[in-house]
Amino acid sequence: MQTGTLFLIPVPLTENAANKSFTAYLGDTVNAIGTYIVENEKTARKFLKEAGIKIPQSELVIHDFGKHKRGNSLVPFFKELMTGKDVGLMSEAGCPGVADPGAEIVAEAHKRGIKVVPLVGPSSILLALMASGFNGQSFVFHGYLPIDKAERGKKIKELEQTAQKNSQTQLFIETPFRNNHLFEDILKNTQLQTLLCVACNITGADEYIRTMSIGQWRKERVDLHKKPTIFLLYREA
Repeated sequence: MQTGTLFLIPVPLTENAANKSFTAYLGDTVNAIGTYIVENEKTARKFLKEAGIKIPQSELVIHDFGKHKRGNSLVPFFKELMTGKDVGLMSEAGCPGVADPGAEIVAEAHKRGIKVVPLVGPSSILLALMASGFNGQSFVFHGYLPIDKAERGKKIKELEQTAQKNSQTQLFIETPFRNNHLFEDILKNTQLQTLLCVACNITGADEYIRTMSIGQWRKERVDLHKKPTIFLLYREA
C-alpha cells in the first residue's frame, strides 16, 4: 500500500504575523489535509484558523506530540500516513524540525520510506542570520547555553574564540525570561571589538534587530525579558 506524504508546515513566530508568514501553497495544503501532528494543539488549531482552513475543526485528527508524549512509541503518529493519508507536522512556532522536537517524527518518516515535503515559512534562526550582517556561509546554531553562570561564561568565551578562529557566526538562544541574564553575561565575557547581533520578536510588531560591537552594547540599555530572542556572535579572523 502506498504511504501518505508528511508535510512540514511552518507556523508564525509571533502574534498578528499571519500575513507575513503564509503562502498561497500553504493555504492550499492545509485545506487538503485532515490529520496533523503538533507540538501544541491549542496553538495549532489557532494557526489553522488563521490560515483559512475550510475543514471543520471538529473533523480534524490532531496528534499531540507535546513534551508529555515524547519518548513513547511513535507508531500511533504514523497510523494515517501508513494507510496512504497525507499528514501535516507543525511546531509551536517557526519551522518544524529546526530546533524543534518534530525532527524525531521526520527521522521516523524517512525510516518508513515516507515522502517528506518542507513548506516555505519563517525560521527565526535564518531570519536573524539574514539580518545580522554576519557570515552566512559558515554558521552554527548551538541552541541553549549552560544554565550555570560559570559554565555559561566559559561557553561564551569559547564561542567568541571559535567565531574569530573560523570567521564563523555563532547563534544561540535562551528561555525568554532569562534573556537579560544571558545578555549581561555576553557583555561580561567578550571583548570590546567582538560583534553581537540581538534579534528579538522577529516578524512581530515590536521587532528589534540590531548589530553592534560589545563596546557599543555596553553603552546601551535593552530589555529582552520574556521576548523570544536570537543571539549571534561574530568576529573576523
